[in-house]
Amino acid sequence: MKNVLASISAVVVITAFFGFAYPAVMTGFASVTFSNKAGGSLVDRNGEVRGSKLAAQQFTWPRYFHERPSGTAPAYNAGATTFLNLGPTNPDLAKLIASNAQAILKLEKPYNPGLTIHDIPVDAVVTSASGIDPDISPANAALQSRRVAAVRHLPLATVQKLIKENTDGRSLGFFGEPGVNVLELNLALDKLGGK
Repeated sequence: MKNVLASISAVVVITAFFGFAYPAVMTGFASVTFSNKAGGSLVDRNGEVRGSKLAAQQFTWPRYFHERPSGTAPAYNAGATTFLNLGPTNPDLAKLIASNAQAILKLEKPYNPGLTIHDIPVDAVVTSASGIDPDISPANAALQSRRVAAVRHLPLATVQKLIKENTDGRSLGFFGEPGVNVLELNLALDKLGGK
């Protein structure tokens, strides 16, 4: 009986510490020292929250850069992220890539004559591990730049400059790949103007 009471006491104390006290202290510390990050890295423009730097949101109009395909249901649902990548031998992966590639060709080919399926960056046709990655590759942004410039009646060089300004390099200079945050890029476009 003594061992049972000791075990129950240990569970209660450990649960109270690691389940309540430690998370509360860490949340308070993060809120004070990293308030923006602790709050979800929200992007605020003129007092209005436009989204998060950490989660993709759907842009469908041709005047905007489009994000990677979503892996959540409903699409771009930050509350439903999951590891959803299909394996290389899964026949559904080939169907998904073919479907997404045809959609990209239909959207981008009028602005990129000669575009073929082999020119489409991988991240334009497959989901990310989380299903809502907010970044696209610089190659994906470059592919979309002609469409965005044409629809907005902006010089291509201006749009390419915005892409460069909104491209983050590798973490610590060597981890990962460079990425372009779609939300920040589209907000920069809106600030710049164009039709």
